[in-house]
This record gives sequence, C-alpha cells and structure tokens, in this order.
Amino acid sequence: MILHTTEVTPLPGYRLFLRFNNGAAGEVDLSAELEGEVFEPLRDPAMFATASQHPIIRTAAWANGADLAPEYLLDLMRAQRGERAA
Repeated sequence: MILHTTEVTPLPGYRLFLRFNNGAAGEVDLSAELEGEVFEPLRDPAMFATASQHPIIRTAAWANGADLAPEYLLDLMRAQRGERAA
C-alpha cells in the first residue's frame, strides 16, 4: 500500500491534524521544520492556514506550492508522540 494522507487540517501554532490511509491520525507540529526557500513563507500564519489535502499527490500542500511527503509527516508525528517507527 502506498501511504498518503486522507485529511489535512491546519491548526494554530504551525500544527496540522492529519489522517492517513493506514488508519493513523493525529497532530504534527511543524514549527521547527519551516526552513528554506519554499517553507519559510509558511511562517506567516495566513499562508500556513492554506494547508490542505492535495487532490493529486495526496499529501499536505500549501498555496505557495510547498508540500511534504506523507512518509515524512507520519514519521514526524510518531516521533513527536514518542512512538517508535513501525
């Protein structure tokens, strides 16, 4: 099974609520991840709030063209929870 998100909801504090096609769901804090040319504009709360489920690549994407791989998001979510990688 190819991992992808099924729900992406932006939350305050540079967080996303994510649901994945493998049944995993929860929040991920991206505040420490917003570096570099594509991701720094997401430090603007209004731009971060444009996060949504991309209809084709099926992961979190923003209006400025930034996106993050679902595998990265799931690993980060699990690490932030203190879970071991599956």
